[in-house]
Amino acid sequence: MLKSRTIRSWYWVHKWSSLVCTLFLLMLCLTGLPLIFRDEIDAAFGHDAPAAELPEGTPDASLDRIVAAGRQRYPQEYVRSLFWDEDRPHVVNLFLAAGPDTDDPARNRFMAFDARTAQLLDEHQPSLDFMSVMLRLHEELFLDLPGELFLGLMGLLFVASIVSGVVVYGPFMRKLEFGTVRRDKSRRVRWLDLHNLLGITILLWILVVGATGVMNTLATPLFGLWRAQALPVLLAQYRGKPMPEVAQFGSLDQAVASARQALPGNEIGSVVFPTARFGSPRHYIIWTKGQTPVTSRLFTPVLVDVQTNALTQAQGLPWYLRALEVSRPLHFGDYGGLPLKIIWALLDVVAIVVLGSGLYLWLARRKSPIEARIAEIERGEVYAFETAQVTTQ
Repeated sequence: MLKSRTIRSWYWVHKWSSLVCTLFLLMLCLTGLPLIFRDEIDAAFGHDAPAAELPEGTPDASLDRIVAAGRQRYPQEYVRSLFWDEDRPHVVNLFLAAGPDTDDPARNRFMAFDARTAQLLDEHQPSLDFMSVMLRLHEELFLDLPGELFLGLMGLLFVASIVSGVVVYGPFMRKLEFGTVRRDKSRRVRWLDLHNLLGITILLWILVVGATGVMNTLATPLFGLWRAQALPVLLAQYRGKPMPEVAQFGSLDQAVASARQALPGNEIGSVVFPTARFGSPRHYIIWTKGQTPVTSRLFTPVLVDVQTNALTQAQGLPWYLRALEVSRPLHFGDYGGLPLKIIWALLDVVAIVVLGSGLYLWLARRKSPIEARIAEIERGEVYAFETAQVTTQ
């Protein structure tokens, strides 16, 4: 049996952690709902041209040929990355920017090529369409790294509100059976009961989504930490040497072949060209992944010298980046196909109801003194479980 002072302390934690993060959690749930079905929405409303229908087994064209085609079309731009399209079979994309470490939105563009014929299928510049707006709001509030870290803080408060809510839930439930909805009481009490029932039902899910959301907000600093730890050792032999000119770059086909030889059980997902800001100024960074449902979410970088095509390194990421990789599919539920996405969406809708009802309940009882609310807890007359939102008692 919790003492009044203990209940008061947990109540205080729950109240203020919930109050601070509720509106931001509502925004994240609302923007996260369409993002769960991002692939399906893009496929339904996108106008990307598919690759040509060719006989099965048609070999892929040279990657060097595809990169050369992109550079020939836009000789003033820099090919910053190449990646295989996950939604369009036999399609390779190039991302071109103003330079290896500079951005000019007017010159950023994506180009899609048929991987077997090297034919240009389509090209476009990044734009703020509906899904892009939802993604940026969800990830960083259009504030870049400060926005990511702020949302991470809101996520920590969210987790604190869940834990404290679990602690105060027990005393409130002493004289009520689990799942009770008192339909003969006032509207506020009915909403209170429904709010608590929904909250405890999705407890595990919201805890997983909240914790993985916090992890995702740390992606930029964690990758920065990895680069700061790994690259100085790899670049020591190049100290004092400038970044090679594009004309000095070695064959991309040979670099990819080196990566495949180093990790024969992995498939190639993307290639980052030399850049001091986003990768290595002296290497192709070739990102590989496994071929099973689980390992396809775990990436291993292969670094190949951009001039000599010599394999420099091919090893797994540190534990904190592995944790980040695992957290991403758990957060959006996109590792089990459409059925799991539908379940994730339904749980998201329930979370929105819990958040909205929590806000309503707090506004309805905000003038009630804390002493009266603690007394209610001790008597077991009412109960409240608030999973990530404002307290109602």
